[in-house]
Amino acid sequence: MNSIIELSIVSPVYKAENSIDQLVERIIAAVSKLSNHYEIILVEDGGFDNSWKKIQENCQKFPIVKGIKLSRNYGQQHAIQAGLDAAKGEYVITMDCDLQDLPEEIEKLLTKAKEGYEIVVASRKNRKDDLFKKLLSQLFYKTLSYLTETKQDKTVANFVVYHRKAIDAMARLKDHNRYYPMLQQMIGFNYAKVEINHAERADGKSSYSFSKRLRLAMDTILTFSDKPLRLTVKFGVLLSFLSICAALTMVVLYFFSDVKSQGWASLALLISFFSGAIISVLGMVGLYVGRTFESVKNRPTYIIQEKIN
Repeated sequence: MNSIIELSIVSPVYKAENSIDQLVERIIAAVSKLSNHYEIILVEDGGFDNSWKKIQENCQKFPIVKGIKLSRNYGQQHAIQAGLDAAKGEYVITMDCDLQDLPEEIEKLLTKAKEGYEIVVASRKNRKDDLFKKLLSQLFYKTLSYLTETKQDKTVANFVVYHRKAIDAMARLKDHNRYYPMLQQMIGFNYAKVEINHAERADGKSSYSFSKRLRLAMDTILTFSDKPLRLTVKFGVLLSFLSICAALTMVVLYFFSDVKSQGWASLALLISFFSGAIISVLGMVGLYVGRTFESVKNRPTYIIQEKIN
């Protein structure tokens, strides 16, 4: 095989032992029509099932398949990062391993990228997810859009074609917490969106639980935006304003009406209210300090245990 790789397909793998054989076969069938010089990179993200064994089997069967086993579960975004760091292609495609991203749609995305776009994302029409997941996804993206002051598209996920220039630019961004839809917006470049078909899961149910999505949202917000801090400042100003209004109201009532409030009741209420507000603000500041602490330690965002091919 020619040493020059034209196309790299990167897929993070987590508890997907029953999907890997079909994933590889369908990628090969779809991509072999587009290029003779390509590679498939499967990144096993510490799933504690037989996914790595399946990856090993495919690596032995197909030399174009490359396997990366991470030392533990680092999360989907860091698994994608490991694959992007290893990819050698001029164009790099990232896609999920559950076959809801159809390998047959790669041609459509790649054709658009070759029109001069450094980033081409797949927009999933008619998503084949259950109602709860759709509602959860909608809430996630709306919250993320508001708190990061960016436009997040709920139809877009990890099915993306990157030109090498975009890959190199994202590699220079040293954010400890990675979230590629945000990184795409940060680096700029020519960006396009292509509608694709979305399929049912090939096997099992999604491992992306509500708690994982919540943690991803929190990490992303704290990494890419200071809006929560600005909201706490506004909250403090609003509390001060309401306190002044309450104090003036009590003074007016004291002098011009027969209503006499008990001092201890109002004092207890104010102490409880402001104590909660202060603790909330300090907690928010503490979260940002914690993220800063994690970043300055400069630890690797993933560790590779084993590689094949």
